[in-house]
Amino acid sequence: MVIIIKCNCKKRCGIIVIAFIAVVLAAGYAIGDYFVDYALKRGNDKDPLAPPAACVEIHDKSRKLPEMPKAPTEIWDMTMPEGRRLTATYFIPAEKGHRWAILIHGYGRDQRYARDYADAYLKENYNTLTPDLCASGESEGKYITMGVKESEEIAKWAAKIKERDPDAKIVLHGVSMGAATAILAAGEYDVTGLVAVVEDCGYTSAYEMFGNQLGVIFGLPEFPIMPCVDIVSGIKTGVKVSDAAPIKAIPSVKVPIMFIHGAADKLVPPAMMENLYDACNAPKTKLIVEGAGHGDAMKTDREEYWKAVFGFLDDCFKNDASSKI
Repeated sequence: MVIIIKCNCKKRCGIIVIAFIAVVLAAGYAIGDYFVDYALKRGNDKDPLAPPAACVEIHDKSRKLPEMPKAPTEIWDMTMPEGRRLTATYFIPAEKGHRWAILIHGYGRDQRYARDYADAYLKENYNTLTPDLCASGESEGKYITMGVKESEEIAKWAAKIKERDPDAKIVLHGVSMGAATAILAAGEYDVTGLVAVVEDCGYTSAYEMFGNQLGVIFGLPEFPIMPCVDIVSGIKTGVKVSDAAPIKAIPSVKVPIMFIHGAADKLVPPAMMENLYDACNAPKTKLIVEGAGHGDAMKTDREEYWKAVFGFLDDCFKNDASSKI
Protein backbone atom coordinates (compact mmCIF):
# COMPACT_ATOMS: atom_id res chain seq x y z
CA MET A 1 0.00 0.00 0.00
CA VAL A 2 1.39 3.37 -1.05
CA ILE A 3 0.41 6.51 0.89
CA ILE A 4 0.75 9.80 -1.00
CA ILE A 5 1.19 12.93 1.11
CA LYS A 6 0.51 16.18 -0.70
CA CYS A 7 2.87 18.98 0.24
CA ASN A 8 1.50 22.52 0.42
CA CYS A 9 4.96 24.08 0.73
CA LYS A 10 4.60 26.17 -2.43
CA LYS A 11 1.21 27.45 -1.37
CA ARG A 12 2.48 28.31 2.09
CA CYS A 13 5.54 30.07 0.66
CA GLY A 14 3.30 32.07 -1.65
CA ILE A 15 1.13 33.17 1.25
CA ILE A 16 4.19 34.14 3.27
CA VAL A 17 5.60 36.20 0.37
CA ILE A 18 2.28 37.96 -0.19
CA ALA A 19 1.96 38.67 3.53
CA PHE A 20 5.52 40.02 3.64
CA ILE A 21 4.88 42.30 0.65
CA ALA A 22 1.66 43.53 2.25
CA VAL A 23 3.49 44.35 5.48
CA VAL A 24 6.25 46.20 3.60
CA LEU A 25 3.72 48.19 1.56
CA ALA A 26 1.70 49.04 4.67
CA ALA A 27 4.84 50.14 6.50
CA GLY A 28 5.97 52.20 3.52
CA TYR A 29 2.60 53.92 3.28
CA ALA A 30 2.56 54.61 7.02
CA ILE A 31 6.02 56.18 6.84
CA GLY A 32 5.11 58.25 3.80
CA ASP A 33 1.79 59.26 5.34
CA TYR A 34 3.46 60.53 8.51
CA PHE A 35 6.06 62.63 6.73
CA VAL A 36 3.63 64.01 4.12
CA ASP A 37 1.34 65.26 6.88
CA TYR A 38 4.31 66.48 8.92
CA ALA A 39 5.76 68.51 6.05
CA LEU A 40 2.79 69.49 3.90
CA LYS A 41 -0.52 69.30 5.80
CA ARG A 42 -2.03 72.50 7.05
CA GLY A 43 -3.60 72.83 10.49
CA ASN A 44 -3.57 71.07 13.84
CA ASP A 45 -5.96 70.33 16.70
CA LYS A 46 -5.75 73.89 18.00
CA ASP A 47 -5.57 75.88 14.77
CA PRO A 48 -6.99 74.62 11.43
CA LEU A 49 -5.00 77.29 9.58
CA ALA A 50 -1.63 76.62 11.22
CA PRO A 51 1.31 75.90 8.90
CA PRO A 52 2.66 72.33 8.67
CA ALA A 53 4.37 70.95 11.78
CA ALA A 54 7.75 70.88 10.01
CA CYS A 55 7.72 74.66 9.91
CA VAL A 56 8.36 74.74 13.65
CA GLU A 57 11.74 73.09 13.02
CA ILE A 58 12.64 75.03 9.88
CA HIS A 59 11.42 78.58 10.44
CA ASP A 60 13.42 81.35 12.05
CA LYS A 61 11.46 81.84 15.27
CA SER A 62 12.83 85.35 15.73
CA ARG A 63 11.31 86.65 12.50
CA LYS A 64 8.45 89.07 13.10
CA LEU A 65 5.63 90.08 10.81
CA PRO A 66 6.58 93.11 8.67
CA GLU A 67 4.46 96.22 9.03
CA MET A 68 1.67 96.87 6.57
CA PRO A 69 2.76 99.26 3.79
CA LYS A 70 1.15 102.69 3.88
CA ALA A 71 -0.74 102.36 0.61
CA PRO A 72 -4.35 101.88 -0.46
CA THR A 73 -5.33 98.24 -0.91
CA GLU A 74 -7.89 96.04 -2.60
CA ILE A 75 -8.65 92.42 -1.74
CA TRP A 76 -8.71 90.19 -4.80
CA ASP A 77 -10.39 86.80 -4.94
CA MET A 78 -10.10 83.99 -7.45
CA THR A 79 -11.40 80.43 -7.69
CA MET A 80 -9.34 77.61 -9.16
CA PRO A 81 -10.98 75.09 -11.55
CA GLU A 82 -11.34 72.50 -8.76
CA GLY A 83 -13.20 75.04 -6.62
CA ARG A 84 -10.43 76.23 -4.27
CA ARG A 85 -10.86 79.89 -3.35
CA LEU A 86 -7.74 82.05 -3.32
CA THR A 87 -7.13 85.54 -2.01
CA ALA A 88 -4.53 88.25 -2.57
CA THR A 89 -3.91 91.88 -1.63
CA TYR A 90 -3.37 94.51 -4.29
CA PHE A 91 -1.28 97.43 -3.08
CA ILE A 92 -1.89 100.57 -5.14
CA PRO A 93 1.16 102.81 -5.72
CA ALA A 94 1.09 106.61 -5.49
CA GLU A 95 1.72 106.94 -9.23
CA LYS A 96 0.01 104.19 -11.16
CA GLY A 97 1.71 102.84 -14.26
CA HIS A 98 2.00 99.49 -15.99
CA ARG A 99 4.76 97.91 -13.92
CA TRP A 100 3.47 95.07 -11.74
CA ALA A 101 5.14 92.84 -9.20
CA ILE A 102 3.69 89.58 -7.90
CA LEU A 103 5.43 88.82 -4.60
CA ILE A 104 5.42 85.14 -3.67
CA HIS A 105 5.83 84.06 -0.06
CA GLY A 106 7.76 81.05 1.20
CA TYR A 107 7.01 77.65 2.70
CA GLY A 108 4.65 77.73 5.66
CA ARG A 109 4.32 81.50 5.43
CA ASP A 110 1.57 83.67 3.97
CA GLN A 111 1.28 86.95 2.10
CA ARG A 112 1.83 89.02 5.27
CA TYR A 113 5.50 88.03 5.16
CA ALA A 114 5.85 89.77 1.78
CA ARG A 115 4.83 93.18 3.17
CA ASP A 116 8.37 94.55 3.49
CA TYR A 117 9.10 93.48 -0.10
CA ALA A 118 5.84 95.13 -1.17
CA ASP A 119 6.87 98.33 0.54
CA ALA A 120 10.08 98.48 -1.52
CA TYR A 121 8.22 97.89 -4.78
CA LEU A 122 5.60 100.50 -3.92
CA LYS A 123 8.33 103.09 -3.40
CA GLU A 124 9.36 102.37 -7.01
CA ASN A 125 5.71 102.81 -8.08
CA TYR A 126 5.03 99.19 -8.94
CA ASN A 127 1.49 97.91 -8.72
CA THR A 128 2.03 95.11 -6.21
CA LEU A 129 0.09 91.90 -5.64
CA THR A 130 0.75 89.59 -2.66
CA PRO A 131 -1.19 86.30 -2.95
CA ASP A 132 -1.82 83.71 -0.28
CA LEU A 133 -0.71 80.49 -1.94
CA CYS A 134 -2.44 77.12 -1.76
CA ALA A 135 -3.19 76.08 1.85
CA SER A 136 -1.68 79.30 3.19
CA GLY A 137 -3.14 82.36 4.87
CA GLU A 138 -6.74 82.91 3.80
CA SER A 139 -6.50 80.80 0.65
CA GLU A 140 -8.14 77.40 0.73
CA GLY A 141 -6.41 74.03 0.48
CA LYS A 142 -5.36 71.20 2.74
CA TYR A 143 -1.82 70.52 1.49
CA ILE A 144 1.07 72.68 0.35
CA THR A 145 2.56 71.32 -2.90
CA MET A 146 5.96 73.07 -2.79
CA GLY A 147 5.35 75.10 -5.94
CA VAL A 148 3.37 72.79 -8.23
CA LYS A 149 -0.22 73.93 -7.70
CA GLU A 150 1.12 77.25 -6.47
CA SER A 151 2.77 78.00 -9.83
CA GLU A 152 -0.54 77.48 -11.64
CA GLU A 153 -2.10 79.94 -9.21
CA ILE A 154 0.57 82.56 -9.99
CA ALA A 155 -0.04 82.15 -13.72
CA LYS A 156 -3.74 82.75 -13.12
CA TRP A 157 -3.07 85.80 -10.94
CA ALA A 158 -0.94 87.19 -13.78
CA ALA A 159 -3.81 86.59 -16.20
CA LYS A 160 -6.13 88.46 -13.83
CA ILE A 161 -3.70 91.40 -13.82
CA LYS A 162 -3.69 91.44 -17.63
CA GLU A 163 -7.49 91.52 -17.64
CA ARG A 164 -7.38 94.63 -15.48
CA ASP A 165 -4.40 96.24 -17.23
CA PRO A 166 -3.79 94.93 -20.78
CA ASP A 167 -0.49 96.86 -20.90
CA ALA A 168 0.77 95.33 -17.65
CA LYS A 169 4.42 94.27 -17.52
CA ILE A 170 4.84 91.73 -14.75
CA VAL A 171 7.73 90.75 -12.47
CA LEU A 172 7.64 87.59 -10.35
CA HIS A 173 9.65 87.89 -7.13
CA GLY A 174 9.67 84.90 -4.81
CA VAL A 175 11.56 83.83 -1.71
CA SER A 176 12.37 80.16 -0.88
CA MET A 177 9.33 78.11 -1.98
CA GLY A 178 8.10 81.34 -3.53
CA ALA A 179 11.24 81.43 -5.67
CA ALA A 180 10.69 77.83 -6.74
CA THR A 181 7.08 78.73 -7.54
CA ALA A 182 8.20 81.68 -9.67
CA ILE A 183 10.56 79.49 -11.69
CA LEU A 184 7.90 76.81 -12.20
CA ALA A 185 5.35 79.43 -13.27
CA ALA A 186 7.74 81.06 -15.74
CA GLY A 187 9.00 77.75 -17.11
CA GLU A 188 5.77 75.74 -17.33
CA TYR A 189 3.07 78.34 -18.07
CA ASP A 190 2.56 81.01 -20.68
CA VAL A 191 2.56 84.01 -18.35
CA THR A 192 1.61 86.81 -20.70
CA GLY A 193 3.23 90.12 -19.90
CA LEU A 194 6.05 88.54 -17.91
CA VAL A 195 9.21 90.63 -18.08
CA ALA A 196 11.52 89.16 -15.42
CA VAL A 197 11.90 86.78 -12.49
CA VAL A 198 13.70 87.45 -9.22
CA GLU A 199 14.32 84.18 -7.39
CA ASP A 200 15.68 84.44 -3.88
CA CYS A 201 17.04 81.21 -2.30
CA GLY A 202 14.94 78.78 -4.32
CA TYR A 203 15.69 75.05 -4.29
CA THR A 204 16.55 72.79 -7.21
CA SER A 205 13.91 70.30 -6.08
CA ALA A 206 11.71 69.87 -3.03
CA TYR A 207 12.58 66.17 -3.03
CA GLU A 208 16.28 66.91 -2.60
CA MET A 209 15.68 69.61 0.01
CA PHE A 210 13.41 67.41 2.14
CA GLY A 211 15.83 64.51 1.75
CA ASN A 212 18.58 66.69 3.19
CA GLN A 213 16.37 67.80 6.08
CA LEU A 214 15.58 64.21 7.05
CA GLY A 215 19.20 63.93 8.10
CA VAL A 216 19.32 67.34 9.77
CA ILE A 217 16.08 67.09 11.79
CA PHE A 218 15.63 63.35 12.32
CA GLY A 219 19.06 61.87 11.58
CA LEU A 220 17.42 59.62 8.98
CA PRO A 221 18.61 58.61 5.51
CA GLU A 222 16.84 59.72 2.33
CA PHE A 223 16.27 56.10 1.27
CA PRO A 224 13.83 54.45 1.73
CA ILE A 225 11.83 57.29 3.31
CA MET A 226 11.72 59.80 0.46
CA PRO A 227 10.47 57.29 -2.14
CA CYS A 228 7.62 56.50 0.26
CA VAL A 229 6.93 60.21 0.77
CA ASP A 230 6.93 60.76 -2.98
CA ILE A 231 4.35 58.06 -3.64
CA VAL A 232 2.08 59.03 -0.75
CA SER A 233 2.25 62.74 -1.59
CA GLY A 234 0.93 61.90 -5.05
CA ILE A 235 -1.96 60.00 -3.51
CA LYS A 236 -2.84 62.58 -0.85
CA THR A 237 -2.14 65.90 -2.58
CA GLY A 238 -2.55 65.08 -6.25
CA VAL A 239 1.10 65.82 -7.07
CA LYS A 240 4.36 64.20 -6.02
CA VAL A 241 7.02 66.03 -4.05
CA SER A 242 9.40 65.21 -6.91
CA ASP A 243 7.15 67.21 -9.28
CA ALA A 244 8.29 70.37 -7.49
CA ALA A 245 11.56 70.51 -9.43
CA PRO A 246 12.56 73.98 -10.64
CA ILE A 247 15.79 72.48 -12.00
CA LYS A 248 13.66 70.78 -14.68
CA ALA A 249 11.62 73.89 -15.47
CA ILE A 250 14.32 76.53 -15.58
CA PRO A 251 15.75 75.64 -19.02
CA SER A 252 12.34 76.61 -20.46
CA VAL A 253 12.28 80.08 -18.87
CA LYS A 254 12.65 82.76 -21.54
CA VAL A 255 12.69 85.99 -19.52
CA PRO A 256 15.74 87.32 -17.62
CA ILE A 257 16.29 85.88 -14.15
CA MET A 258 18.09 87.29 -11.14
CA PHE A 259 19.38 84.66 -8.71
CA ILE A 260 19.88 85.73 -5.09
CA HIS A 261 21.25 83.58 -2.27
CA GLY A 262 22.67 83.92 1.20
CA ALA A 263 26.18 82.53 1.51
CA ALA A 264 25.30 81.10 4.96
CA ASP A 265 22.07 79.37 3.86
CA LYS A 266 21.93 75.94 5.52
CA LEU A 267 18.40 74.96 4.47
CA VAL A 268 18.89 75.50 0.74
CA PRO A 269 22.65 75.42 0.17
CA PRO A 270 24.18 77.95 -2.25
CA ALA A 271 25.19 75.02 -4.48
CA MET A 272 21.51 74.67 -5.41
CA MET A 273 21.48 78.24 -6.68
CA GLU A 274 24.61 77.57 -8.73
CA ASN A 275 22.96 74.51 -10.27
CA LEU A 276 19.88 76.53 -11.18
CA TYR A 277 22.04 79.32 -12.57
CA ASP A 278 24.02 76.91 -14.74
CA ALA A 279 20.83 75.28 -16.08
CA CYS A 280 19.27 78.64 -17.01
CA ASN A 281 19.35 79.51 -20.72
CA ALA A 282 17.82 82.98 -20.34
CA PRO A 283 19.71 86.22 -19.63
CA LYS A 284 20.79 85.94 -16.00
CA THR A 285 22.64 87.56 -13.13
CA LYS A 286 23.27 86.62 -9.53
CA LEU A 287 23.80 88.21 -6.14
CA ILE A 288 25.44 86.37 -3.24
CA VAL A 289 24.94 88.04 0.14
CA GLU A 290 27.69 87.19 2.60
CA GLY A 291 26.58 86.15 6.07
CA ALA A 292 22.92 85.76 5.08
CA GLY A 293 21.01 82.66 6.10
CA HIS A 294 17.96 81.21 4.40
CA GLY A 295 15.60 83.94 3.25
CA ASP A 296 17.68 86.61 5.00
CA ALA A 297 19.49 88.22 2.06
CA MET A 298 17.21 91.27 2.00
CA LYS A 299 17.32 91.73 5.77
CA THR A 300 21.11 91.22 5.93
CA ASP A 301 22.00 93.86 3.33
CA ARG A 302 18.83 95.74 2.45
CA GLU A 303 20.55 98.56 0.57
CA GLU A 304 22.63 96.32 -1.69
CA TYR A 305 19.72 93.94 -2.19
CA TRP A 306 17.30 96.52 -3.55
CA LYS A 307 19.96 98.38 -5.50
CA ALA A 308 20.77 95.14 -7.31
CA VAL A 309 17.14 94.11 -7.80
CA PHE A 310 15.88 97.40 -9.20
CA GLY A 311 19.01 97.89 -11.28
CA PHE A 312 18.35 94.47 -12.83
CA LEU A 313 14.64 95.21 -13.37
CA ASP A 314 15.27 98.64 -14.89
CA ASP A 315 17.53 96.98 -17.46
CA CYS A 316 14.83 94.38 -18.17
CA PHE A 317 12.22 97.09 -18.83
CA LYS A 318 14.61 99.07 -21.02
CA ASN A 319 15.30 95.98 -23.09
CA ASP A 320 11.60 95.12 -23.39
CA ALA A 321 10.71 96.94 -26.59
CA SER A 322 6.97 96.69 -26.03
CA SER A 323 7.12 98.07 -22.49
CA LYS A 324 4.76 100.96 -21.76
CA ILE A 325 5.69 102.49 -18.44
